[in-house]
Amino acid sequence: MKSSGIGGQAVIEGVMMQNQDVYAVAVRKPDGEIEVAKDTWQTFTKKHKAFNIPFVRGIFNFIDSMRLGMKILTFSASFYEEEEEKGTEETRVDDRSRDEKEKSGKDEKKESLVMGLAMALAVVLGLGIFFVLPMFLSNLFRRFVESRALMGLIEGVIRLAIFMGYVLLISLMKDIRRVFMYHGAEHKCINCVEHGLDLTVENVRKSSKQHKRCGTSFLLFVVFVSILFSMVIQVDVVWLKALLRILLIPVIAGISYEILKLAGRSDNWLINLISKPGLMLQGLTTREPEDDMIEVAIRSVEEVFDWRAYQSENFGKTFPGTEEEGEAIEETEASCGERLSGAGEKE
Repeated sequence: MKSSGIGGQAVIEGVMMQNQDVYAVAVRKPDGEIEVAKDTWQTFTKKHKAFNIPFVRGIFNFIDSMRLGMKILTFSASFYEEEEEKGTEETRVDDRSRDEKEKSGKDEKKESLVMGLAMALAVVLGLGIFFVLPMFLSNLFRRFVESRALMGLIEGVIRLAIFMGYVLLISLMKDIRRVFMYHGAEHKCINCVEHGLDLTVENVRKSSKQHKRCGTSFLLFVVFVSILFSMVIQVDVVWLKALLRILLIPVIAGISYEILKLAGRSDNWLINLISKPGLMLQGLTTREPEDDMIEVAIRSVEEVFDWRAYQSENFGKTFPGTEEEGEAIEETEASCGERLSGAGEKE
């Protein structure tokens, strides 16, 4: 099976699919319609070739995915923010004064600043909770354990427990469960295409909701690689030990990305074995989607990827000659493109 190369992300009531520099977001609006926005996104590794070397590209791809993720989440959330505003306001005044518009612009800048600070705080908290806290907790066992390697293993096990606990905790939230259902729809669509099935709701429904290139697997690889580093790299000075944990994150992310990339294009038994824990964890981060969720994911795929051409090339399938069906939603894409640009400015 040849990898299609497409990847995606679940958003609020929708799915984003990306194929090289092109991505599309399909969102099921509160009125039941599917709105699709298509745009381009050039990654750091495409802009700067120096960032595209093995074991370096992983950290920049991770940063890129976070930046794009924030943009499309803002876009998908905007439909539901508008719905809430409609529910709280009985009337809207369309002819606002210039002063009101300037105030609105200032509010948007303030919102962008708050979002940036919130994201920075989340990163700092994430680094502290997942990389520094386990180090301090493992010190509780120092009086019972003399081996440095074993202390590193204990630290890694604590890190894994925190990660698993976090995933379990958020999976209990109703809104997150719906995002996980769209996550399942995303995986099912990619698996459907890569296994030579026509991209229909029925075929997607019976496809697997697990995929080796998933970001969940990447995060688990990060945890496992960090365990190995914790066992090998040991120092006695606490502040230096904490600093090393943080400084090594780009290295760990780079190695984890290369493992994920290899897993995505290989069916070797050893690679499949290494990928197994990540696929098992996806049992928590993906849920079986409803048919209307699958429809959203299919729309997103078809905006960025010619699955018929892919299957003709890789499975020898033939399809009746039909006209491309993307023209029918050009006006929608144009309006959504503006909204996406606006969402990008808010980052």
